[in-house]
Amino acid sequence: MTEGRGDVWVAAGFAELARSGVDGVRVEVLAKNLGVTKGGFYRRFKDRAALLEAMLAHWRDGRIATIEKHTALDGATARERLKAIIALYSEHMNTEAMAIELAIRQWARSDEAAAVAVASVDAARLKNVGQLYRATGLSAEQAEAKAFLFYCFIFGQSLLFLERSPRGRAQLLAKSADKLLPDS
Repeated sequence: MTEGRGDVWVAAGFAELARSGVDGVRVEVLAKNLGVTKGGFYRRFKDRAALLEAMLAHWRDGRIATIEKHTALDGATARERLKAIIALYSEHMNTEAMAIELAIRQWARSDEAAAVAVASVDAARLKNVGQLYRATGLSAEQAEAKAFLFYCFIFGQSLLFLERSPRGRAQLLAKSADKLLPDS
């Protein structure tokens, strides 16, 4: 990825991706949103494809680094770490990050580079959470299945519009999350 101001273009690209999908990530739109000329873009990126490549690399590397950070034991037990990750993703809704995640997954349906980035992130997520489950005593096969269910829950719960009060939703999420945590 390009350095310096290129990061501003990448951030603007993500904002537009979340708003209107990959087709909306156009140089003219980003320049207008940033209040600059298109010339500034071309001083940092060869073309739109280079920006999209930088965005995918930034997303992939950032997501992998984040999950590695979240799954590092750092003195906690594997159960405590799993519980903390569930709380992080179910108690604090990051609508922009979810919009970006969904837009990249949609993009991956028709673009090989995006599909490779998504597959890399998913593999890292499942590997790292699977390692936590193995640390609780599960077999590799059980840990893999539990990690898969873990991510189905993490992403699925954020997409459901539950007809419940905030307290009722929190209670349902807590009861559901308990099913994903190994016994103490």
